[in-house]
Parts: sequence; structure tokens; C-alpha cells
Amino acid sequence: MTTAFTPNAKNHDNLSALASRVVHANDMDWEAIAYPGCYVKTLMIDRESGLLTVLLKMDPGAELPDHEHMLVEQTFMIEGRLVDKEGPEAGLEVSEGEFIYRPAGSRHAAYTPEGGLMLAIFQVPNKFYDKAGAELDLLGDAWGPKWAHAMK
Repeated sequence: MTTAFTPNAKNHDNLSALASRVVHANDMDWEAIAYPGCYVKTLMIDRESGLLTVLLKMDPGAELPDHEHMLVEQTFMIEGRLVDKEGPEAGLEVSEGEFIYRPAGSRHAAYTPEGGLMLAIFQVPNKFYDKAGAELDLLGDAWGPKWAHAMK
């Protein structure tokens, strides 16, 4: 049985374990994450396995700071451009209608010059590093206590 769910999806109340889950993303509010100008709509999360699917919206110039992809990350750009700001592929751009996947262990920082909207699928959420070296998740919470179990 799955442990996946969509936070705040009222239409999922009282569904059977094997029922399909339709997510009304247009009815969901954008939630600010730990990085200024970045917002998500969590479409599906499975805290047990680490699987996470979000719509990610970034304001013009917003940045996702230094982070590591713990397992494969998949991103489809719906609007705008996502540009690697730092890392081994600095300057790499992904534009509207393009798809990128990043291997486990890859690390970079990225930003959206004009803003952007993307669908992001994580096998396990990324690990962000602050200037002091703390390991955080998208919400700014300590990564290890929430997600390390999913790496086993």
C-alpha cells in the first residue's frame, strides 16, 4: 500500500487505498519555501520512500542555492528559463518546453533570470547547503532527520 499523499487535497478524503488521486493544482495555494522568491505546490509526497513531485515557481532572479541531487531529479520547464549559476555546468540553460534530469550526486546552484515555472520530480528531495555547511531541505529543515531513511 502506498504512503503517498497530497497535502491539503480535500477531494482525497475517504478515498479507498487503491483509488486514483486527481490533484486540482489550480485550486492549490503557492507555498513559500526557504529560498526567497521560490514557491511550491506539492502534488505528491511519500515521506517513507522520499518521492516528491512539485510545481516550482520562481520569481525573476530567484535562486536555488548550492544543492546536491541525492538521487535522480527530473525537471520539465513549463515557463521561463532555469540557468546553472554555479557548479561544473555553470551557464547551462533549460528553457520552456525542455526537460532535464540530473544524476545522483550532481551539485550546483541555479536561478531564473525572468522567472520560471517547472514540474520537478525527486526520488529523494535535494540536500541544500547553507554557508555554515548545514544540510537542509527545500523548507529549510534539517535534511537528515526527514530524509536520510529514504536513502537506504
